[in-house]
Amino acid sequence: MTQLRSWVSSANETGCDFPIQNLPYGVFEDGRGPRMGVAIGAFILDVGAIDHGLDPALFAEPSWNRVMAAGAGSWAALRARLTELLSEDCNRSAVEPFLVAQSDVRMLMPFTVTEFTDFYASRHHAENVGTMFRGAENALPPNWLSIPIGYSGRASSVVVSGTPVTRPWGQVKSPNDELPRFAPSTRFDLELELGAIVGQPSAGPVSVADADAMIFGYVLLNDWSARDIQAWEYQPLGPFQAKATATSISPWIVTRAALEPFRVPTPQRTRPLLPYLEEKGPMLYDIALEVGLTPDGGSETIISRTNYREQYYSAAQQLAHHTSSGCPMRVADLIGSGTISGPTKDSRGSLLELSWGGAEPLEIAPGQYRSFLEDGDTLTLRGAAIGDGYRIGFGACSGTILPARPAVSTGR
Repeated sequence: MTQLRSWVSSANETGCDFPIQNLPYGVFEDGRGPRMGVAIGAFILDVGAIDHGLDPALFAEPSWNRVMAAGAGSWAALRARLTELLSEDCNRSAVEPFLVAQSDVRMLMPFTVTEFTDFYASRHHAENVGTMFRGAENALPPNWLSIPIGYSGRASSVVVSGTPVTRPWGQVKSPNDELPRFAPSTRFDLELELGAIVGQPSAGPVSVADADAMIFGYVLLNDWSARDIQAWEYQPLGPFQAKATATSISPWIVTRAALEPFRVPTPQRTRPLLPYLEEKGPMLYDIALEVGLTPDGGSETIISRTNYREQYYSAAQQLAHHTSSGCPMRVADLIGSGTISGPTKDSRGSLLELSWGGAEPLEIAPGQYRSFLEDGDTLTLRGAAIGDGYRIGFGACSGTILPARPAVSTGR
């Protein structure tokens, strides 16, 4: 079978993240104001300027929230129309004037986040962290194999790729100190995640299948974490300020439709799930992921490679559980997968795991090591689902660590 190709030649190149099978959505700025666009090869198509076939009001503001709210019928119609326009050469003259080179733009937040919830859904990650702090025999909390564990994060802290991240201050406690001190975090970390974007609201509990249908698309997500602040604050209610500094997302929303060919099942269960969490079909995706670390003035080193298929709970299960109490979900809610770690040391999704809590510093260059992030470090997440002759790429999700600001004044 011949793969579908675009008249945009760069979309057909080997290794291109944005072939016509992808068509991810973003918001860009090229000096003429923020606009909604779709990535195709090395270009961005200004969607609001073309004959897209939908209500123009959906594109009146530079955000994909209104398109999400329009529902699955509009999602399918827009994707079909874009595929038609970009695959059939007869449409070239009508569309080509509205292509903008990706190299000439600045990417903005693709949607306005309503609320943000982050989960803890990789068994490898949970066992690694649990082993470090509680020992291998008590690595998993008693409820972990039965329930998707999560916490409520800050929508106001979600930023687009390329936004610098300032090292946070917080209460930290040294091992031999009885009392905390207020200081910049010295154990600042990344978390390699995938974010699911809720495209339709719920008014009550939903099934896993209905939750899956509610998801508009996915982004790469880095839930920056101050491990020393977290260690002091997390009992008894879990993470708070340690994860409020920033959460970076990639600028392109890869739609659920583009990922359909890459569905894979969740792993075999150690303990049967309750009926409301059971899946009727494969709900994970085969998405290869990697983390690159570039020190200030240095070259990038890939410090981790893993795959989204390693998750124990899918985004649909997380979303179904989130609604189970009657909690309403809203358009543009963001659901973080939790750190995605694999079974081997080089597939761990955080420096906490890669350096084993700092006990085994990671060599990123000859004679250069990291236990946690240093000022000037740039972290870049990448991901792609690899098809037969094409790839569904997410682009990059990057952030550079800036030094902590001066201490907060006491006003005295």
